[in-house]
Amino acid sequence: MAELTVGKFYKERKDIFEITLLNSEEGLKQVISNSEIHRPGLALTGFFERFPSQRAQILGETEMAYLKQLDQNMLMEVAEKVFSSKIPFMIASKGITPPIDFLTTADKYKTAVFSSRLTTSELTNRLSIVLDMIFAPSTILHGTLVDVYGVGLLYTGKSGIGKSEIALDLVERGHRLVADDVIKVFRKAPDLLIGTGAELLGHHMEIRGIGIIDVEKLFGIRSIRLQKRIEVEVHLTQWHDGLEYERLGIEEHQTTMLGINIPQVNIPISPGKNITVISEVVAMNH
Repeated sequence: MAELTVGKFYKERKDIFEITLLNSEEGLKQVISNSEIHRPGLALTGFFERFPSQRAQILGETEMAYLKQLDQNMLMEVAEKVFSSKIPFMIASKGITPPIDFLTTADKYKTAVFSSRLTTSELTNRLSIVLDMIFAPSTILHGTLVDVYGVGLLYTGKSGIGKSEIALDLVERGHRLVADDVIKVFRKAPDLLIGTGAELLGHHMEIRGIGIIDVEKLFGIRSIRLQKRIEVEVHLTQWHDGLEYERLGIEEHQTTMLGINIPQVNIPISPGKNITVISEVVAMNH
C-alpha cells in the first residue's frame, strides 16, 4: 500500500472520527506505520518500559484528568517523554482539549494532536476498525459482489458475460449490492475475506444498452451495503456443447484469495437459464 501520512488520514476520515486538529499542521507529515492503537496511561505516570511509540495514542477522560492535576514542571516532563518517542499522532476523546503546555511540546516534536467528540470506547472501536482495514492484506478483483440471503456471492467471469445484469436482477428481488466491476478484497482474519467497492464508483453499475445506473437511487438504501464477507465465488462461463459439466455436486471446487480458500461454483451460461434463481439456491445451499 502507499505510504499513509497523518495528513491524508485526517483529510479522508476526519468526519468518521469527528476530530479537530488542536495544534500545528507540521505534525500531519508524520507517517502511520501500523494498525494498532494504545492508551498511554502508564507512560503518563513515567513508566516507559515497552512503550509502543509506533502506535496511535488515545487519551481518555481518565488520562486527561491525570494530566490536568499535574504541576507545570511535571506536565512538561511527561510531555517531553511522550512526544520525543516519535508517536505518529494522538487523539483526545469526548471533545476534551489537553493543557496548552502539552500541545506546545507536541508542536516541538511535530506530532499532531486531535480532539474527538466521540466517547473513548466508540473512538477506540472506530479507529481500530478503520486502521485494520487500511493495513490488512488486500487485492483488487474484477467482478460483482452481492449479499444474497446473508451470503456474500462474488461473481467472476470474462467481461460482458452478464455479472452486472445478474446482480441487478438479484437487487430487484430484494438482495443487496455491495460492489460492481471493481472489488477491493481485504483479509481481516486468518479465514475472513471482506469485499467492498471503490469509493469513486460507489453503488453504480454499468448495464450494456442502458449505461450507468445508480442502484441506491433507483432501489433505495436497503438495496445496498458498504461491505460484505466473501463466502462463495460464482464463476460464470459460456456454455459449450462439447464440454462436460458437474451434475451431481460430488466434486467440491475451491479458489484461493489472499491465502484463504473459499468454495467456487462454476455456472455455464446458456439462453433461458435463470441464473438469478440458481444464485439464490447457491446461497441457501452454502
